[in-house]
Amino acid sequence: MSAVRPVEARTPAGCEECLRLGSPWVHLRLCLTCGHVGCCDSSPLRHARAHAHGVGHPIVRSFEPGEDWRWCYFDEQYV
Repeated sequence: MSAVRPVEARTPAGCEECLRLGSPWVHLRLCLTCGHVGCCDSSPLRHARAHAHGVGHPIVRSFEPGEDWRWCYFDEQYV
């Protein structure tokens, strides 16, 4: 099974966990396996990284307007 598939953001309004907790975020990342939207490593709770390691979905792309880069949390590099 490929770690990257066509996905739609599950919560396009922001980080799923931060919205639930009422916590702020800095930037958003979209999981390219399941569509989870999480906050970046500069955010207080780093939900995108926690999701990647918690469920084994390593590849995200920036969910910021005008950005299209991808990152692998397992290899710690752009892909």
